[in-house]
Amino acid sequence: MGPARIRLSRPADSTGLLVLTHGAGGRLTASEFAPIRAAATEDGWAVALVEQAWVVAGRKMPPQPPTQDPAWLPVVAALRSGRRRLTGPLVAGGKSNGARVACRTAHDTGADGVLCLSFPLHPPGKPEVSRAEELRTPLAHGIPLHVVQGRTDPFGTPAEVRAELPSPDLVTEVNGAHSFPRNPADAVTAALGFLASVR
Repeated sequence: MGPARIRLSRPADSTGLLVLTHGAGGRLTASEFAPIRAAATEDGWAVALVEQAWVVAGRKMPPQPPTQDPAWLPVVAALRSGRRRLTGPLVAGGKSNGARVACRTAHDTGADGVLCLSFPLHPPGKPEVSRAEELRTPLAHGIPLHVVQGRTDPFGTPAEVRAELPSPDLVTEVNGAHSFPRNPADAVTAALGFLASVR
């Protein structure tokens, strides 16, 4: 699908790598990205915000998983290889559609954890169209998972997401819906807590 674009924040002595990507809207301007990147970098993590190849290519909507996932894998591999490779634990994640990609590919990327921001468990008003199997994919491979979910998310409330996972502790309920408020301190705290558990 062509190249992706990476915005990398790298502390001098990073102790791990957090890779986050956007949702189906293709924007890295989601309210939680900047504060999570700032807090994680201050905590010693290198943070890569990834604009996926389909966005760089000018597409308006993400392709289906058989196309999207293979285009994602070399992006993560590039961050972990070469002379300037980023070492330490790898936490993959993203917002909405990006969280789905991270879950589906966690085993293939070698992720040590998956951080989902606003996981779209089902389309709004269609709980019967469940993506729970995707959500549980990292756990099936023994990879830790955490979901940060808005209290009134129409794509799946925190209670709905918890019902699909083996422990309620895998979900943090925060303010907001599928989008979080500006400077969402609760989401940042949840993300940092999960990163600390992986480290």
